[in-house]
Amino acid sequence: MKNIYLAELLALTLSFTAPLCVAETINTKDNLINPIINNEINLKFDKISDENWQYNNYEDVYYKTGILYCQFPVNIQYQTLAIFVPAKYMTATETQTGYYKYKINSDAVVGNYTAKTAPIVMPVNTPGYMAMPSLTSYTSVKKFTNEGFIYVHAGCRGRNEGAPTGITDLKAAVRFLRFSKDTIPGNTERIFTFGMSGGGAQSALIGTTGNSNLYEPYLNQIGAVKDTRDDVYGAMCWCPITNLDTANEAYEWMMGFTRKDLSDEQKKISEKLAEKYAEQLNNLKIKDLDGNILSLSKSDEGIFQAGSYYEYMKKVIEKSFNNFIADTKFPYEVPKTPSFARGIRNGEGVNKNSDNANMADSAEKAIEEVDNISRNEMSNNAAVSGRYESLEDYINSLNKNVRWVNYDKETKAVTITSISDFVKACKNASKSIGAFDQLDAGQGENTLFGYGDGKGAHFDKALSEILKDINTQTALKYSYDLLRKDSVGNRVDTRLNMYTPIYYLLETSKGYESAKIAKHWRIRTGIFQSDCALCTELNLALALQNYKDVESVDFETVWGQYHTKAERTGESEENFIYWVHECMKK
Repeated sequence: MKNIYLAELLALTLSFTAPLCVAETINTKDNLINPIINNEINLKFDKISDENWQYNNYEDVYYKTGILYCQFPVNIQYQTLAIFVPAKYMTATETQTGYYKYKINSDAVVGNYTAKTAPIVMPVNTPGYMAMPSLTSYTSVKKFTNEGFIYVHAGCRGRNEGAPTGITDLKAAVRFLRFSKDTIPGNTERIFTFGMSGGGAQSALIGTTGNSNLYEPYLNQIGAVKDTRDDVYGAMCWCPITNLDTANEAYEWMMGFTRKDLSDEQKKISEKLAEKYAEQLNNLKIKDLDGNILSLSKSDEGIFQAGSYYEYMKKVIEKSFNNFIADTKFPYEVPKTPSFARGIRNGEGVNKNSDNANMADSAEKAIEEVDNISRNEMSNNAAVSGRYESLEDYINSLNKNVRWVNYDKETKAVTITSISDFVKACKNASKSIGAFDQLDAGQGENTLFGYGDGKGAHFDKALSEILKDINTQTALKYSYDLLRKDSVGNRVDTRLNMYTPIYYLLETSKGYESAKIAKHWRIRTGIFQSDCALCTELNLALALQNYKDVESVDFETVWGQYHTKAERTGESEENFIYWVHECMKK
């Protein structure tokens, strides 16, 4: 069996179409893969060593790429990590090979930190749950290393390999960092992840699934380090597309009514999904900040558009608008965003190539350029775009079709008439029915819950039951997929739990207290985004705020922004850095 594995690994290594940088990724140290050493495969698995480091003079950083973090890699194009360290933390000597050997300089201080207290930050650049290719060369990290941070880029497999491979790989990387804690600078008890969209979701998952036993079979498959931990200290999540167990239902409850030209069957599916969300939400027993259970109730208008949960969400929307008023100076120009980034986020045209390194890189760059989506690009929305000379002009534009925003000039506060009026004006549905478990299994999340062949599979049991009840032809496909098993014998319901943060956070869930939860959280979302219902971020924030071991949750919805690294003020990564500093004081 071992010989078969070695042969397969050799074939994989030699079949790469992308050239590897020999000087940076092929070595005999630190598990860096050297395909042929004396006609044998080298699978030595050691801690990160003090040898064979490189130096970037411009940014004053020592670094090493291509470090294998698991013993049995499936694809070394993704399953290696790179580490970047402020040079002051090392006393290094150049060797005859041109690389550097170091000793940790325990006396050095960079910013607020020493080599042993420095936080470790890990980006999760996985838009649409796509793979994150490993780094094979230097990348600019000075905004982090100048602050005294250790920057670790861990590649991971993506949705084409199916859940839970992405989180499995990232957990293996965290374990390997702790395994190497005595040989590298940085405090491995102070690891922070950060990501946006699918990356925000996976950052949330790393933060909520620490040391979960459900992942052990998958970690064993790739030879992750045993007898160590994979929990992290903090998680930054921008627009996390997550909590997929109720995401389809939440989408229809909040936004489904804005679609036009639906068939009778489609209307019935949408309405039943909306009704199902009320049942799901009430069963979750999510609490507000005072410990009161929030619920949805039947209403005269709309589907379950009443109850304490409804009123709480309405206040969140109003707070978002009032923050916008406090933060914004008029004249105000509504920014625009590239349509390419929006398409990548929604999974358009990327299902077949979702793990292509260039596609993933292009998608992330496009998303990083996003500030907002121009309002005139959104069908059926109020015509909010261009320049507004005053707040009154802006509110009048929102009220163009129907008056739903009320502004009190004396208190300088906004209220809204209803959530449905807000949605009609600002948050129209942009996805088809089965927003995340699409009826034709063509959505990115379908690929995520596939079986490693890049093809989509269904995962929503509630939607499956609805399709059975109305006797659609699609029902059989859902039933079949729900019964399939993956390589360790798990059905999709288990894998879905593993990819649902609130599964680990709510007392009503079997996963409650089965994982170590990150102590510090920062969540930001553009409240106008149509990629998911506001329920996603709100439920995550509330569940975290009520979890006993969580120390801080910094949650904001950002008015006027869409699916982006939304911030009320300032630049996203600078705000993240400031937040890490604040968490390190606690």
